[in-house]
Amino acid sequence: MYDTGKVLIGLLVFAGIFLFPFLYNRGTAAPQPKPSLDTPAIKALPEKKCVEDTHFMITTHMQFLNEWRDQALREGNRWYVNKEGKKIWISLQNTCLKCHSNKKDFCDKCHNYAGVDPYCWDCHYDPNGSKL
Repeated sequence: MYDTGKVLIGLLVFAGIFLFPFLYNRGTAAPQPKPSLDTPAIKALPEKKCVEDTHFMITTHMQFLNEWRDQALREGNRWYVNKEGKKIWISLQNTCLKCHSNKKDFCDKCHNYAGVDPYCWDCHYDPNGSKL
């Protein structure tokens, strides 16, 4: 083969261009977002407690919200009893978004960081009243 040098140079250039983003960002990651809990409803609460404990809500909130949806809409049960025995009305807009009304600083920060696009807003309105 007479063009071996050209092929090898081409492969090295391709490998360099392909690997550049990986090598350039090696060992760095975007900082984990800190959702803002600075809303009037949360400030007014005597106890800063959510439906369940913070760790549970951070790690399993999407599965939790899916279970709430199924329980409320498919089974007709609109009440949830948390681990402490407190009854809570199942409603994304009237329970969750009552306190977490800053969608841009609360929901969107983590969802953008994780690269997910939840379908909640296909049916629900955001706290500012606009359907997304």
